[in-house]
Amino acid sequence: MDKKIVGAVLLVLLILGGIGFFLMRKEGPQPSPTPTTGPGPTEGIVLKIITRHASTIWKITKETFLNSDLAKQYNIVDLRFYSPNFALWPDVIKKEKPDVAWGGGPTVFNDLVEKGLVAPLTDPELLDEISSIPDDISGAEMKHYKDGKLMWVAAAISSFGFTYNKKMLNERGFPEPQTWEDLSSPVYGKMLPLPAISYARSTTSTSHSRIYQIILQKEGWEKGWVLIAGLAANGRPYGGSVEAQWAVQTGEVPIGIMIDFYGYELQLQSPDFIYVMPPGTIVNGDPIALLSTSSHPEAAQAFIRWVLSAEGQAVLWLDERINRMPVREDAFRTPKGRERMDLYERYNQTIALQAIQFNESLAGATYFSIAYYLDAVFCDTHDELVRTWKKLVDALYANKITQEEFERFKYELGKPLTWEKDGKTYTFTLEYAIEINEELKKNPAFASEMQSIWRQVAVQRYEGIYAQIPDP
Repeated sequence: MDKKIVGAVLLVLLILGGIGFFLMRKEGPQPSPTPTTGPGPTEGIVLKIITRHASTIWKITKETFLNSDLAKQYNIVDLRFYSPNFALWPDVIKKEKPDVAWGGGPTVFNDLVEKGLVAPLTDPELLDEISSIPDDISGAEMKHYKDGKLMWVAAAISSFGFTYNKKMLNERGFPEPQTWEDLSSPVYGKMLPLPAISYARSTTSTSHSRIYQIILQKEGWEKGWVLIAGLAANGRPYGGSVEAQWAVQTGEVPIGIMIDFYGYELQLQSPDFIYVMPPGTIVNGDPIALLSTSSHPEAAQAFIRWVLSAEGQAVLWLDERINRMPVREDAFRTPKGRERMDLYERYNQTIALQAIQFNESLAGATYFSIAYYLDAVFCDTHDELVRTWKKLVDALYANKITQEEFERFKYELGKPLTWEKDGKTYTFTLEYAIEINEELKKNPAFASEMQSIWRQVAVQRYEGIYAQIPDP
């Protein structure tokens, strides 16, 4: 029996071996792979983009650009997005070597230019497209040059203001705010302990950081901080601009500071939402740039050309999920643009805005100082701030203090802090903010130490003022 089994197995193996030999002879010798010097036709180029834009913009960009003739011409098969905290951009750029930086505001991009991380825009077809973009809008630069070379171009424009829920305010008997000053009015403190205003931590939102900078430059350093203190005390800090907008949308608060397109988004949802561009705001150009780390500068500039084209502007910014202002007026003359006459009306209001003279260099020189100070003094110590502010507001409306006394207490509550360190006395003046800005940015230990000092001194101030206010 064993011999029969062994014989059968050998027969099967011989048959299989013969079939294999026959097939190998039929196919013939296999050619070796052809060497390639670049990505193959199925491989393509993957562009890497560092951005502050929301993921909705990533999605729409991938859907539309990757199906464009331009993407096919340059064999661009995918877009990979990175969205780190803005303080980490230089480090992430050096490590990941992205091709394009897109969105985040002029301060961030000017810093990248100074660090040598931005390459000039040189592609002739791109420069021809850029010639259709104005050099400035309402006094804000739309094109940034260094040594005569074009380093970044605005891909969109924005204004900054706040949105309020008209119905919610009217039902509660509160006025509709129209100015930055209104947001720090004691009238909204009457809602406490419920917050009236949503605002984001300065270290987590570039758009809200810009609003704080606008207030400080419009009002002046001391008065600006007093105004921000009242705004913060009337409201509640949130983890980011999206969360702050969501608080308005859901009715958690009736008012929220925000960039314009967040306000337009809410207005599309309900006529109860009103976006306000207050006197003393600015128009911003939101940049796009080629990075010096790019491995595919030609393809990267082709992508930038698409973003800056009238068609690209319309497809991206005028989408009902985005509602941003294009930098090009002719985007509204495209088929998509003709569907958005509501935004065209807002566009014309924006470009006609009488904006303040905003000092972009000063904004960059104080960016991190303002961010870390504001978070420590008005966010981390928010409970203590609100406790004192509520007592102050209640005392005013109970006629326990005069309006003049209220203003004096309000000034003491918000004016820049003074503290002692290593036997020396310091005050958070504009000059001091400029002096420590770079150290705060590059030295986390120093930033942590300063925030700890500011928190401690802020609490001491709030408790001291609380004790001075008459009981309502």
